[in-house]
Amino acid sequence: MSIGFIGIGTMGKPMVRNLIDAGHDMVLHDTNSATYNDFNFDAVTIAQSPAEVAASTDVIFTSLPGPSELESVTLGKGGIIEGINPDAVQVDTSTVSPSTIEKISKEFNKISAHLIDAPVSGGPIGAESGKLAIMVGGDIAIFDKVKPILEILGSSITRVGPTGSGTVAKLVHNGISMSTRIAVQEGLILAVKYGIRPIDILNVLTHGSFGQQTLLKSHIPDLVFKDDFDNPRFSLALSEKDVSLALAFADEMGLEFGMAERALSRIREGVDKGLGAKDNLVTYKVAEDKAGVKIRG
Repeated sequence: MSIGFIGIGTMGKPMVRNLIDAGHDMVLHDTNSATYNDFNFDAVTIAQSPAEVAASTDVIFTSLPGPSELESVTLGKGGIIEGINPDAVQVDTSTVSPSTIEKISKEFNKISAHLIDAPVSGGPIGAESGKLAIMVGGDIAIFDKVKPILEILGSSITRVGPTGSGTVAKLVHNGISMSTRIAVQEGLILAVKYGIRPIDILNVLTHGSFGQQTLLKSHIPDLVFKDDFDNPRFSLALSEKDVSLALAFADEMGLEFGMAERALSRIREGVDKGLGAKDNLVTYKVAEDKAGVKIRG
């Protein structure tokens, strides 16, 4: 398969390099022509527009800053849609909105072209090493077609559902990631303001249950997914007590602990429903009931 790549920036450049190293000749386009200087021109062809990339390739990768750039490059004047061939595939690795993916997919369906949303996680280091985590949305037959190419770029390739699903998974991932970072930030500031050395509180976080990532590795798959809340490892009532104490102390210190406030609000919803004696993971059930969805079982 011939491969094109549009958007040769911080993430796109190392991905292109890995594809070239794997033996693929590439057709490239970027608004900054200086970005081409890092490549062996024996392995690349420079296109003057996204449409030109699409016209000469079977698979077109895009790595762009956001929704407006993706829509312009794909559906705008001189865009991919003006050159893409029937049965060709655009693989978008950007982080954009689900509505943008849906809009492009609908337009592609009219011309028998295909869109795979495949946002990536791992940053420039992951891109350079070919060890990105790639979350994919798209038709399974089209996914199977491009999977060997994706495996050059990433060490974890997960198809999570139809077109659009990869984008939703990435937004969920980033939302959780940043929320956790803010919670850690607030906690560190609270500890240090009290007088604890940063290296010491970091050591506590690293070696406690938080740092061991037991939530993702065991608690969710082994307890939440199996609806096992009746044998508490740590009860919701005790969690209410602990988080209340943490918030009271933050207030005494004149500091925000916003993520803990959100946590206490959810905990108290569960306690008010009579769930205080159950495992604190029962907050997942509280969240399910509010959202009208079930992630367990």
